[in-house]
Amino acid sequence: MIVLGVDTAIRCTGYGVIDIQHGDKITILDCGVIKNPQKAPHSECLRRIAGGIRELVNTYSPDAASIEGVFFQKNIKTAMILSLARGAVIAVLAEHGIASYEYAPRKAKMAVVGTGTASKEQIAAMIAAMTGLTVDKMPLDSTDAIALAMCHGQVAVKPGGLEFLPKSI
Repeated sequence: MIVLGVDTAIRCTGYGVIDIQHGDKITILDCGVIKNPQKAPHSECLRRIAGGIRELVNTYSPDAASIEGVFFQKNIKTAMILSLARGAVIAVLAEHGIASYEYAPRKAKMAVVGTGTASKEQIAAMIAAMTGLTVDKMPLDSTDAIALAMCHGQVAVKPGGLEFLPKSI
């Protein structure tokens, strides 16, 4: 099963594409970030995020996508901007008929590291140990996205695991 994980942000959206098989054999096919210039208008950032996700979908044809769930933000403006980026990603996935699932950041970290408060560096080290990909090949802003993909994949490939998946977005 190929899973695309996406950690959305308006300026730096992380992504990870994994192939996970029964027995939790995980191969990282790609990981990286979609960067936007600090001064770019939000509309341009959203266009670039959507284009980057579209390119990943066309290249890897994921079976499912995993995206970070919404979480409490004290700053409403920040929450709205994050929601715009999430919407751009979800729209592209929907265009291609890819089921999208959301997971809390803590749950994704727990699935990979065993603690929901793991740092990006801890996540990178554990992913490297599990997959053989060296830490220097993983941009730190992609680690949460890889963890999201792994979180979804670990449940989805288990016999009977599909009934334990959250409802798709």
